[in-house]
Parts: sequence; C-alpha cells; structure tokens
Amino acid sequence: MKVKQRMTPNPITVSPTTTHSEAVALMRENHIRRLPVLDKHGKVIGMVSHKDLLSTSPSPATTLSVYEIYTLLDELTVDKFMTRPVLAVSEDCSIANAASFMIEHDISCLPVMRGDELVGIITETDIFKAFVEALGGGEPGLRVDLVLTEKRGALADLTSAISGAGGNIVSLTTFHGEDSQHAELSIKERGADPQQLHAALDQLAGVKVLDIRPGGQDAPVSLG
Repeated sequence: MKVKQRMTPNPITVSPTTTHSEAVALMRENHIRRLPVLDKHGKVIGMVSHKDLLSTSPSPATTLSVYEIYTLLDELTVDKFMTRPVLAVSEDCSIANAASFMIEHDISCLPVMRGDELVGIITETDIFKAFVEALGGGEPGLRVDLVLTEKRGALADLTSAISGAGGNIVSLTTFHGEDSQHAELSIKERGADPQQLHAALDQLAGVKVLDIRPGGQDAPVSLG
C-alpha cells in the first residue's frame, strides 16, 4: 500500500506570515493538528503543529493581561516557531516505509510530495487506520493468533487448513517470532466453526495456536 492511498489530499496550509492566532483558528475550525508552511512559490519550508502552538503560548502564570496576551499572539508569526527542515515523502512511498521514517525521526506526520508539489499529508492517525485495516479490525469473524515454524509450504498448508474448516481469510499479518525459525501470525477469518478450526490447526506440524476468539469480543474499559 502506498502513501497516496491513505494520505489526506490537498491539506490546509499557511504562509510564514500567518499569525499564531490565525493558525490556532484554522486548526480549531478544521479539526486538524498540523499545518504545512508554504512560501510564496508554493514550496514547503516548515511545519506547524498543535504542540508548537502550545509551546509558544504564554504560561498561565504570566502577569500579562488578556489584552496583552492576545496582542502578542497576533504579532507572532509562524516562521518564528515552525519546525524546519521538514522531512517529506513522495506519494509513491510505501505506508510501511513512511511509518518507519516517523519512528526513526520521532515525528507524527509527513508532507507528501509529487515532485516539488505538496499533494497531501500522512499522519500517525492515518498509519494507525491502515494498521487496523491490515489486521482486519472491525471485520466480523474469528481472530486467530498462532506461531508458525518457518519452512517451505507452511503458509500454504495453513491457509488450506483454514479453508478446509469452512473459513475465508479476511486478513493475514505476520510478525517477527522469538527467533528466525518462527513467525507469529494474526489472522482474521470468517465462516469457520471455532472448534472445527482449532482441531484442523492442531493437526498441522509446526503450528502452535495461541488464541482463537470472535473479533468483537475485545472492548475498552472506562476508568476513573
């Protein structure tokens, strides 16, 4: 999957002379938390986040009056506190690589470029949504977690067993196992009887079932 398939296209942008107050208003009105900063030629030169706006706002302990605070914020422009340089990716970058760049550089979004043109923005929320989609989150059916021994044909045998038990695979995701000889798999399937599926998987060599449960069984708990 490529970034262009999950990015927010045509993001709202600001100029270097946009004021702090104007940036805050834009974020509030459009329910966003990041604003690319473009120069007069349309080139990306910075990024302003909700965190940047908070860090440049006066402390609650200030002795300034409300009028003085608003006057200062109306004079403060984003070029004074925007983040730069900005790391960006092309629209053909893979979602996986975009997520790796965010982790490596400890950032929460990436402008998406088509050559020198800004065409979108990909955020950590977009990555989370793609991750949930890849895992089959929200889809009806059974969630199967298992450990699979790495050997030729093992995955083919596994998918055949699930099909033989009446299941149709909605999603299949692999993760690193405890060593190079094993992989952990998370499978969402639809149609199989849990007992019949468990029995079919138990007959496979090199497969250890960790958990089989209905996809909608998990739910958040409200605390406090």
